[in-house]
Amino acid sequence: MSEPIMDTLTSSSADALAAQRRARMAARLARRHTGDRLFKLAGLGAVAFSALVLVFLLVSMASSGLAGFQRSELRFDLPLRGQLSIDRDRLGQPDPASALELAGLPAMVDAAAEKGLGLGGAALLADGAWRDVAAQIAAKPALLDEPSLSLSLPATDELAAAQRGDGPEALRPVAQRLVQDGKLVRAFDWGFLARSDATSPQAVGIWGALKGSIMTMLVTIVLAFPVGVLAALYLEEYAPRNRWTDLIEISINNLAAVPSIIFGLLGLAVFLAIFPHYRSAPLIGGMTLALMTMPVIVISGRNAIKAVPPSIRDAALAMGASPVQVVFHHVLPLALPGILTGTIIGMARALGETAPLLMIGMRAFVASPPGDLTSPATVLPVQIFLWSDEIDRGFIERTSAAIVVLLVFLLLMNGLAIYLRNRFEKRW
Repeated sequence: MSEPIMDTLTSSSADALAAQRRARMAARLARRHTGDRLFKLAGLGAVAFSALVLVFLLVSMASSGLAGFQRSELRFDLPLRGQLSIDRDRLGQPDPASALELAGLPAMVDAAAEKGLGLGGAALLADGAWRDVAAQIAAKPALLDEPSLSLSLPATDELAAAQRGDGPEALRPVAQRLVQDGKLVRAFDWGFLARSDATSPQAVGIWGALKGSIMTMLVTIVLAFPVGVLAALYLEEYAPRNRWTDLIEISINNLAAVPSIIFGLLGLAVFLAIFPHYRSAPLIGGMTLALMTMPVIVISGRNAIKAVPPSIRDAALAMGASPVQVVFHHVLPLALPGILTGTIIGMARALGETAPLLMIGMRAFVASPPGDLTSPATVLPVQIFLWSDEIDRGFIERTSAAIVVLLVFLLLMNGLAIYLRNRFEKRW
């Protein structure tokens, strides 16, 4: 075979091989691009699914919680002018409700209910409903000069259940008649945010548990934050690298993963043994949650301190700063945003905890907000747990409302922490 023909065959084979290689490369590139697109779609789908779950959670909680912020109220008029013989100065003194009770206000309210709601109307009012009227008169004594006062007072639990379609069969026609007449309504209950726990879903409130949570969180942050930050600084900047330091680091990492109920047992065995008279107090609850939160702050603090560039330390030392000045004037301010992020995570976990607080007795029925750190108290998660265990549907609605309050409290606390983190954040 002649040489030109051989060259032609060789060139054709090379072109064929090159074409095959290009085809294989194009196929591999197509597979890569397809894989990239599929990965992006999978990521987008995961984000969309997470957003849908979040929206579903928020919408379901908001719709359920909206009913929990309302209560059934009866509306009628109360004649006032010349009906109560009471010294106006007495209304400005402590316990004006007792003076109004002696003046006959409860009987007046019952009589007005009988007239405005029909026979048996007084029995449809919740126990102590007249105290709402007493509070209005005490806040504004000039109401005694008005011809009448339009009232909107809480109904009994049975009538509220009948309005929802539950409760006694005999009360349902009564509830329907009052609803049609515009005398039984579902009104927003502002007192839910100002009252404490009660035995009736019509009378319960969230302020006692909310105040207990605020006081407990204050104790937790005051104890856990400085101790956790100082421990992180020592372990990262000053502690020698030996077996004891390694043992401490392993112990802190293990403490961060310990079930929360173990810290409750620790609080029960240690804190209540030292302070036996402070059972269910915010002080004991805060100390218990501080033990649980501290390892998270230490771990996040060490990571934030470790992330500060060594050049910052070297430059500060070269300018004549002492090691302590380097740590507190340069390293700590730069690491503070990361430390606050860990603190947010730890405090959010502490805010939602129930098990350790149940162990130290913070599940008691508390009918009044705590006065100080040593007063009996409960917290929002425990209050939600107790209400969710009730059979009455009214308590279930109140549970949803309390969850909404807990979420808002958590968002406000996290928002404050994020603001502080951004406020102190520095870039280099």
